[in-house]
Amino acid sequence: MKKLAIVSYTAESVNSYYNQIKSLFGNKISIEKYCLDDFAANGYIVIDADVLLIPSYHLFKKIREHVNKDTELLFANRTISKSGMDKINSINKGAKVVLVDESPEMAEQIISIIYQLGARHIELNSYWATDLNKSRGEIYIILGQTDYIPENTKEIINVGNSLLDINSIIDIGTKFDLFSVLDRKDIVRSYTEIKTANFGFLKILGLTNSRESQLDILLQTIDAGVIGINTEGEIFLYNDNAKEILGRNYEDVINRSGLELMPEIPFSIALRNLKPVEEKIIKINGYDVVVSVNPLLHSKKTYGAVAIIRKYSDLEKQEYLLRKKLIGKGYAAKYDFKDIFGKSSSITECINIARRMSRSNSSVLITGETGTGKELFAQAIHNNSLRKEYQFVPVNCGAFPESLLESELFGYEDGAFTGARKGGKPGLFELAHNGTLFLDEITEMPMNLQVKLLRVLQEREVVRLGGDRIIDVDIRIVAATNKDIKEMVERGEFRQDLFYRLNVLPLKIPPLRNRREDIIGLIDYLKKTFNSNFILKEKAKELLINYNWNGNVRELRNCVEYLVNLGLDEIDGKDLPIDFKVSDDEEIFVVEHELMLEFLEHAGNNIKKYVFVLEELRNAYINEKRLGRRSISEIAKSKKLFISEQEIRSILNSLEKYKMAEINKGRSGTVITDFGIKILNHLLSG
Repeated sequence: MKKLAIVSYTAESVNSYYNQIKSLFGNKISIEKYCLDDFAANGYIVIDADVLLIPSYHLFKKIREHVNKDTELLFANRTISKSGMDKINSINKGAKVVLVDESPEMAEQIISIIYQLGARHIELNSYWATDLNKSRGEIYIILGQTDYIPENTKEIINVGNSLLDINSIIDIGTKFDLFSVLDRKDIVRSYTEIKTANFGFLKILGLTNSRESQLDILLQTIDAGVIGINTEGEIFLYNDNAKEILGRNYEDVINRSGLELMPEIPFSIALRNLKPVEEKIIKINGYDVVVSVNPLLHSKKTYGAVAIIRKYSDLEKQEYLLRKKLIGKGYAAKYDFKDIFGKSSSITECINIARRMSRSNSSVLITGETGTGKELFAQAIHNNSLRKEYQFVPVNCGAFPESLLESELFGYEDGAFTGARKGGKPGLFELAHNGTLFLDEITEMPMNLQVKLLRVLQEREVVRLGGDRIIDVDIRIVAATNKDIKEMVERGEFRQDLFYRLNVLPLKIPPLRNRREDIIGLIDYLKKTFNSNFILKEKAKELLINYNWNGNVRELRNCVEYLVNLGLDEIDGKDLPIDFKVSDDEEIFVVEHELMLEFLEHAGNNIKKYVFVLEELRNAYINEKRLGRRSISEIAKSKKLFISEQEIRSILNSLEKYKMAEINKGRSGTVITDFGIKILNHLLSG
């Protein structure tokens, strides 16, 4: 059997092309799938296929050394879906629009397609144009996932992954000598279950010249019934699937009123509101049918409406209704970024990064200590994503035994195992379809399930336990852990390939002790949730700010709840929970005094340099800034002090050793502690 290899920039676009080709040619072609990241992760990959399908020469140059010299090249002709064109046509006339694609030539190709499809009311340019990288447009169009989303963009419109047009399909059939499949009747039989089967549909409808043969072929390849009416309500489109579902012959419906013949189909609503009617279950001719209706609009002029109808089996109907039902029963995200409190630079930066991540469709890996609010961030990301209208399904991977976790994730068929629910049960992957699946405590997932999760991420399809039916799923994964997952990968306790699939967009939540300036504000915020207005005395504030908060915001909330239940108007240090009274003032004084003496002995003749560094750290703390050794070195030079960067590193390490500063990883810088401020004041007063 001849072999076809598909390579693109992202797994999403590869799977989009794969689904189109597989639905038409079935098992007549062996297909291998690769995305650009695969070659970076494994430099030994060699593509040894008969034909390589690739979207651009730009990408081919990047992987050229991995391709067998005998492999034939086929550069894809791409188009976009009807829903994508609807979004573009809804853009205001005269708007300046920038199209973002993975290479300059791919961007130019799609721009040409968009103009060919009639969207000439906007000023459309490529992201890769030299002058546009400096002067941004008003609106950005992206195609599915991209790594080139500009910051501070006013509006982003995602038109979905690009699709293979009919010319590429014919080219593939020709390369593999599958002319019989390309025969019109065989297309009808072979082109099944493809979500993007209506690709090119708008293009054919919008052209003024006659393409009756192409339109007829396309109408028959779509696995759903298609019925089109004009502005007068008369039927002008009617395919074989519609005939099968409705039981009416072509000659009995064409040019007759669809509003009268098919009152169950909400044509009138779509025409009246000029907005799509989303999928809903209705009953036609004794069948349960899922129907959606889209108005035909071009340049703000209405040309009619098109209905897509499809029969639903009992099982599909149950799953559809169950998903709708579950959205109202807890599978919905209720928190947004406005619910995340904090004004410190570390939490503000974290929120800004998460906002930008929301726009993408890539997997997110959230790390942070217990109680930092990882699920809060996960819900906020979902509620600001393109999937916000669909369900948010959380699952704690550490809360289930291995066998139960597998059945929860993948679901099972009737009789799959002893105790299985009659009729089977859909898994969480299915329930999260079109939405977000939040995998909390991902590091607790057993190794064999990690393999299966990796396959779901690659193939975007699942099979229930005890079943053989492949179920397509379109989900975004957001995972979280409070453990050092990189270290677990190095020890072989977590799969490296899965880690790289999940860690596309890493997000680290700062612990509460690294944003102490937020503590009092958080307490005031939490008091309101308990309808309390107690006042903190200075001693209580000092102890609360200086406390380590190993349980982070969750522990702080418990502390506030404890104080609320005391029923006191004023809270002093003695009123705090027992954990805050590990030592009394006298013991604290003795410990700190001994630590100070050790520090002074260590500093010796360099004490002035230590005082300088402490002063700069204190100033940064007051101004809510973070300093690193390079910043401190530059300040020293500006004040004509000679302290090398290496010497500053040594000073900061010593300050951390003597509990006077905390050094954070990355760009978070170093923060002075309360004890450091106390010692600095002592040294300056002496």
